[in-house]
Amino acid sequence: MLQRYLGIALIALALVGCASVPMGEPHQDAAAKTFVAKPDVAGVYIYRNENLGSAKKINVNMDGKYLGQTAAKTYFYTEVEPGKHTVTSTAENTDSLSFDVVAGKLYFIWQEIKMGMLDARTKLHLVSEDVGKKGVLESKLAAPQAAK
Repeated sequence: MLQRYLGIALIALALVGCASVPMGEPHQDAAAKTFVAKPDVAGVYIYRNENLGSAKKINVNMDGKYLGQTAAKTYFYTEVEPGKHTVTSTAENTDSLSFDVVAGKLYFIWQEIKMGMLDARTKLHLVSEDVGKKGVLESKLAAPQAAK
């Protein structure tokens, strides 16, 4: 009986697979991974370098504007004016992270995925440059998407 349930679970897992999102061009991914900040704006990386929740796409907004959805091992890169900004991630829950940026600097936000009651949950963390660069290098650039 246990083998039967295990077999059904494996078939269901195979059918679900990994979520996919529109991806950026390889040259854009390579350029973003040079980690060079422009002097008049701040660069913000929002990355999801985990495989947990790989079948789930997670919505991301910045300052109330829809950036798109992340999937496992993807990231967004955007440039913003100096000042206060807010990133919001929506799954089973909604998590927001507000932070101040300075022109000429890079900022890294890790989008952590956790198991929820019925769906994946999300948590945003502002991380150090060393931690963030490592996470971005493990991921691929997702293309910004039109608002839903």
